[in-house]
Amino acid sequence: MKNSLQVAGGVVGAIIGFVATLLLLELVGFGNRADPIMSGVLALLVFAPCGAVGGLLLGTALARRLRGEGNSGGLLRNSLRAAAILVALCAAAGTTYYVYAVTTATPWLNPNAPNPLLVFEVRLPAGAALPSSARDIAAELQTDLNTMPGEIRPDLFRRDDDRPVIAGQVQLAFRTAHRQLEIKIKGQPDRLYLIGLSAKAPHTPEFGVWQANRDGSEIRYRVRWPGQD
Repeated sequence: MKNSLQVAGGVVGAIIGFVATLLLLELVGFGNRADPIMSGVLALLVFAPCGAVGGLLLGTALARRLRGEGNSGGLLRNSLRAAAILVALCAAAGTTYYVYAVTTATPWLNPNAPNPLLVFEVRLPAGAALPSSARDIAAELQTDLNTMPGEIRPDLFRRDDDRPVIAGQVQLAFRTAHRQLEIKIKGQPDRLYLIGLSAKAPHTPEFGVWQANRDGSEIRYRVRWPGQD
């Protein structure tokens, strides 16, 4: 019980010493306005920890004095215990923050770099009219995280026998396994295609197989990552 009170005093003293040092530095106007980042680093990683160490020793000593003890060996031992608890608390706080940051971070598919592209072709049912202009077609990628308008590529339009084939591409911004592509063609019913990619959507050099839709149209697609063909 005695040791517990002294360790608790050391922990509380360290916290007070850390905060008090930062407040004191703020009050005295510590810092270099020309380099505020370095000033902040010095305050957080040098001066404040020194204040925490001083507060830890002072808090442990004060708790021992209140209990009428004066053994310096016990002071050092309990101060070390308080320091170990502080390290454990900091590690737990850091781990908690890291888990929170990872679980709540925006799941960009290719962070700090251009987005990969979903390149697609849609083969319309036999007898369907090939749109005369890209302005008559709209493509939209829909996910559980966002929607993204697609780019229609009329230069890649063609016919497979009596079936028109339209082509386009759309950016893949987020990691998610829930993707679908909506195609709207003027004068025709809207079409919705499930996109069977994994969340990470790896690069695929070739188109996949044609996948049938219930209206008689078909879609095939591939993923093109930046710097790859």
